[in-house]
Amino acid sequence: MNVWRYLNVPGWVLGTLLGMAVVPAASAAPRLDLSGYSDATGAISVLHNGPAVDPYFAMQALLLAHDNGLDTTAASEKFANWLITRQKPDGTFDRFCRMPESAWVSCKVADADDALLAIWMRLLETMPQRLRNDVAWKKSYAISQSSLNHLYQPSRGIYMVSPVYLHGLFMDNLEVWSLKTVTPQPSQEVDARKLAAAIQATFWDPVAKRFLVSTQLEQRGEKPVFYPDHVAQIFPLLVGFPVTGVNERQFYRDWMRSHRSEWLRQGVADYPWGLIAVLALKQGDTASARCWMRESAALRHGVRWAVTDEASHQILASKGITAAVRDEQCK
Repeated sequence: MNVWRYLNVPGWVLGTLLGMAVVPAASAAPRLDLSGYSDATGAISVLHNGPAVDPYFAMQALLLAHDNGLDTTAASEKFANWLITRQKPDGTFDRFCRMPESAWVSCKVADADDALLAIWMRLLETMPQRLRNDVAWKKSYAISQSSLNHLYQPSRGIYMVSPVYLHGLFMDNLEVWSLKTVTPQPSQEVDARKLAAAIQATFWDPVAKRFLVSTQLEQRGEKPVFYPDHVAQIFPLLVGFPVTGVNERQFYRDWMRSHRSEWLRQGVADYPWGLIAVLALKQGDTASARCWMRESAALRHGVRWAVTDEASHQILASKGITAAVRDEQCK
């Protein structure tokens, strides 16, 4: 019983009267602030006050923040309730555009069903009590699971992009693997191990010693670019995927040595990839995280600043990371 509800005296006084020490409440986790990204309906736009909702980026931001200690409860529940009413009968989701009357309407199909279904299920799993008790949420989860299962390709042991695009993507399959690792069920653990082995066998190029981004043969002859090729190499560390026979710390250092400058310049013509700054912090590379804070500062809330970058910025700030000073070497 909470005795404080029934006595109109300060806590420290009652503690003294009862001869007990009053232990201060633990400080609450900092809340993810999506002002300008989340509207009154719960929709989360890609850009600040932007005209488009891509559920993948909204959920990527929410999960990133949740996994790194921010309180996402209110935003996640509100967004889930918004999106669940827009789930298609086959379990998949579209992307949405804001109309002049402020209504959100379906305007594009998703880039990849497999990754989107996986992170939708992961998002619901971050709110287990609601998932257990809400009939609509449970139904959505079951439909999503069935839809994802239909994308499984037994011959390779991996997942296809969609029923229309019958190839597999490396990073998408890592998203599905991540889903299977956070569900504490023996069957899921077995599935996760099988999928990890299939991902390694399908996408690892032992000659080039790098991951292929796709099962599409035509992509193997293309010149590697920052996204998707170089990002794909470090993506396993972002989701905790065990790269066989590789020392994680060395793997990370090698990637930064090769691509750090290119990454920190991405905001010039693309999004600044705040995800990688969060990874840098987790790897103990505060210098790179500080450099990202400095190099991307002018982009915040602009047209090259996605909601995932906003979540990344707030995560770093919550950990006490500040921008590198002007004379700090960041290139």
